[in-house]
Amino acid sequence: QMQLVESGGGLVQTGGSLRLSCAASGRTFSSYAMGWFRQAPGKEREFVAAIRWSGSNTYYTDSVKGRFTISRDDAKNTVYLQMNSLNPEDTAVYYCAAANIWTIVPQRYDYWGQGTQVTVSS
Repeated sequence: QMQLVESGGGLVQTGGSLRLSCAASGRTFSSYAMGWFRQAPGKEREFVAAIRWSGSNTYYTDSVKGRFTISRDDAKNTVYLQMNSLNPEDTAVYYCAAANIWTIVPQRYDYWGQGTQVTVSS
């Protein structure tokens, strides 16, 4: 089992920034690809960003490219999501997840955190 705990969410104004963190425990963190997903009220959970276990590859959904950056620190068993230029459409619960394959499909992720709320006011 792997436990994932997100933090860093909150309320921010349009144009602001937030940095989400996801701390992992229980498994070899460096062996897993890590992803960030989000779910807005009444909507499906959607992929946001992913980073390969080596950190050599990252992938973003189009709507966050150039604004969000995913990174990882394997020494701290933590993955980050730096979010800049936030807008109200980014409002959602953000989840981190771990997968033992390289994928952006949420059903292929093995472990999930409990989520952290991000609210962007206009």
